[in-house]
Amino acid sequence: MSKQQKIDSFDPNGVGLSDSGLFGLPFSVEEAEVVILPIPWDVTVSYSDGTSEAPEAIMQASKQVDLYYAGHPEAWKMGIAMEEIPQEWADLNRHYRKKASEVIELLADGTALEDEAVVDLLKEINSQCEDLVDYVHRRTKSLLEQGKSVGLLGGDHSTPLGIIKAMGEHFGNFGILHVDAHADLRDAYEGFTYSHASIMFNALKLEQVEKLVSVGLRDVCQAEMDIISNSNNRIVAFFDEQLKNQQYQGKTWQQQVNDIIAELPKQVYISFDIDGLDPKLCPMTGTPVPGGLEFQQAVYLIKQVVASGRTIIGFDLVEVGPADNEWDTNVGARLLYHLCNQMGISNGLIK
Repeated sequence: MSKQQKIDSFDPNGVGLSDSGLFGLPFSVEEAEVVILPIPWDVTVSYSDGTSEAPEAIMQASKQVDLYYAGHPEAWKMGIAMEEIPQEWADLNRHYRKKASEVIELLADGTALEDEAVVDLLKEINSQCEDLVDYVHRRTKSLLEQGKSVGLLGGDHSTPLGIIKAMGEHFGNFGILHVDAHADLRDAYEGFTYSHASIMFNALKLEQVEKLVSVGLRDVCQAEMDIISNSNNRIVAFFDEQLKNQQYQGKTWQQQVNDIIAELPKQVYISFDIDGLDPKLCPMTGTPVPGGLEFQQAVYLIKQVVASGRTIIGFDLVEVGPADNEWDTNVGARLLYHLCNQMGISNGLIK
């Protein structure tokens, strides 16, 4: 059956079937315009794990999302599909998460990073994490070469480095809109070169990343503040307290969004850590922090990026809580639908 035949026979008002694809849609990866790369990986998380289970949990939760999209009622016809969750990486995640937990426990007990036992473990873990970066990079490049628009679904926030690298190679210079409670600018946090807390530190090593605009920060260390201050405006941070104080004094979210978007170049990659939202929306995320954005504030920000004429070249959604918490995955699935559709709109895939 062709894609058009599937569109003609599909009931967008029907129940999402158990054997259907992402959001209950009937499309294969080959037919879909937007393809999601699932990465079940949370090896280096420093607090609560379980986000490696998010791709499967969001797949199931997505089938409860109604497909009508305001202003674009036929958006679903674009086609969204998720690649199969790579079981080999899920297995490796379980193995190396145990080793990473051992490192974290040793450091918490006062063992030095230079200790031979820690060094040996870190060497092994960092090598495997580098292999994951290469895997994500290769898969993203392949999909981009097929003309797909690509998003990544984690897993923890270490997972998107490969897709960010591929985006730069494919599209050239771009900016990152980074929604997060944390700056993620730590250099090899806890000795993990590819730590979830180091994703933006690592992304900024890529010359194509011309700007990092972080929104919602509220848990930042001094070393990260120094990096921001010394970035020569390559990093612009909108702190949660700053945003809230301005709102209390009468500044509207629309005005603040305009300020945020003004810092972004024409091409934008969105890196969305769900803990950028108020933790009532994501209580089981790995490192929740009080404060943050409301759901519709986040959606408005994403939509205004597109309305400004900028192009969303790719995105990631990471740190969604474990599979046994339906609320987090429910919120995650709906945020994912907005990200997919807004990327589609910005690339002319949805009229």
